[in-house]
Parts: sequence; C-alpha cells; structure tokens
Amino acid sequence: MSKVHDGIIGLCVGDALGVPVEFLMRQTLRNKPLTDMIGYGTHSQPAGTWSDDSSLVFCLMESAVEFPELDLYDIAERFVNWMEKSVWTPHGVVFDIGNATAFAIERYKDMMIRPDLAGGTSLQSNGNGSLMRILPLAYWLRSRAASERMELVSKVSSITHGHPISKIACVIYVELAIHLIDGLPLEDSLIKMRETVLELYKDEKEHNLNPFKRVLKGNLAEVPEEEIASSGYVVDTLEASLWCLLTTSSYSEAVLRAVNLGEDTDTTGAVTGGLAGLIYGEDTIPAHWISQLVRLGDIQELCQRFEESIGVTE
Repeated sequence: MSKVHDGIIGLCVGDALGVPVEFLMRQTLRNKPLTDMIGYGTHSQPAGTWSDDSSLVFCLMESAVEFPELDLYDIAERFVNWMEKSVWTPHGVVFDIGNATAFAIERYKDMMIRPDLAGGTSLQSNGNGSLMRILPLAYWLRSRAASERMELVSKVSSITHGHPISKIACVIYVELAIHLIDGLPLEDSLIKMRETVLELYKDEKEHNLNPFKRVLKGNLAEVPEEEIASSGYVVDTLEASLWCLLTTSSYSEAVLRAVNLGEDTDTTGAVTGGLAGLIYGEDTIPAHWISQLVRLGDIQELCQRFEESIGVTE
C-alpha cells in the first residue's frame, strides 16, 4: 500500500466529513452526532465535497511534481490560481476560504511581495490555514536534516501564516507525520517528535513555545474533552487532532470524534484524518467514504505522480 495514499486520502476524507457540519457547536453535534458521510448542510455541497484544506494540499503536491527542490514562488502562484481561477476545487468554485489565507494570497499577488513574507505575523494571525495543508512536506522533506526541514516548513507556512506559533505547529505536525510514515506507532512517534522539536526550538522565545506545553510535554490522552477546544486557532486544531488520535483505536473513530468536536470541523477532520490514515492505512478507511470523494480519480492520479516525483519509499 502507498503511504502517500494513506495520508492524503485520509486527510481528504476527514475534510469531506467535516464540510457539511462546519461551524456547528459541540452540543448540537452531541445531540445529533455525525456518523457517516453526508451532503449539503453548512455549505450546501454534495456528499464527498472537500474544502480549501484539501485544495491547498493538492496545490502543494502539484508544485512538488514540477519542482522537486521546492519553489516558494510556484507554490504561491498555485495558491493564487486556486483562489482566483478555482484550480483544484471540487466543483469549479471556491466556497470556503479563511480570512488570513485570502489576505496573504492577495498581498503576495498585489504587492509582489516575497512568498514567505506574505503571511500575517501578528498574534491574531494564528489560524490553522497553514497547518491544514502542510502534510505533503512530510513526504517531500523526509530525507532532509531536521534543521533544514524546520526552515523549509516554516517558509511554506509563512506564505499564508508567518507567526512563529503557526510555523512551530506545522513543524510539529510534519515531524510527527514523518515518524508515522516510517512505520513507528503513534506513541513512539510522539516521543521522537518531541525530542526533535524541543532541540530545534531550544533557543525559541518562551511565549512562542508555551502554547504547545500539552503537545510537547503533557499527556493529552488524559485531558477531558471539555478542555479540548476545536476552534480555528492553530494550537486548538493541533491539540484536538492529537487528542482524537490518542483516545481512539481506528481511522473512523478518530475522524468522527474530531468532526463531532464541532466548530472548525473540516480542518480538525482533515488534520486528524491525515495522521489517522498514516497510522491505520487507506484500506481501513470505509470504502463508501472514499468512493464518494469528488474528483477521486484526479486525487489518486495526483498521489501517484507525487509519489513518483519525490521518490517516496516504504
């Protein structure tokens, strides 16, 4: 089986599960939890429709196919083409886009600013818009030194989200995903990720690392659900996704738990789904969920091209 398909299909399915119930509060979903792939709802989209989360993942993957050495300008241009020309959208229209992402893409395009300087750098600019699309870098940069990965992941995050908290969240996610791609269990992968990240950021300002205390030094599995937030704040999304993985034992259970936390359901589903796909494998994802994905053939073909281009090995 393909580790690329495991993670990317896992991410896209989690995204599509969350789209119809995005912005619903947790209590609403507790009273009527999502149990299957459905359509319409919040964005009035057919079942299997994925959001900007997956669109930007696909843009990043296509750039890797064309520029294996990572070209920030090409990635940024593909983001522009997605937002303005609806490239890599499920139905030919952009129906969901975060404010920070839209602002950064417009800033890059209109001001001709360097891509890695386009993203917002204020504390309020720490939405989850770069975390949701960062998974392809775990495959792409897997063979690089950790310090080089940190630098490149930070630059790709900064195209839309340039604050240190957003960049650190993306580095944490990529480092964890790499160990899962290598076949390590989740708990072992978390230990290795923590060791690497704490070493990489040993000189980082304390106020940028403090938000990650529970991820890097705590025991998220023991945190009660009421203390797990599921907003669009990047740390909330990272914590919620890891909590869902640590408190479940299958792909379906993990992503449904993520979506049923409410609020930013598509992104929590996508971020959880990418890692859950790596942990459990594509063959554990319900076939009727995968078969409903819009443009499934295009996604599978892109996964194949991406895998061949960057030379992913099992």
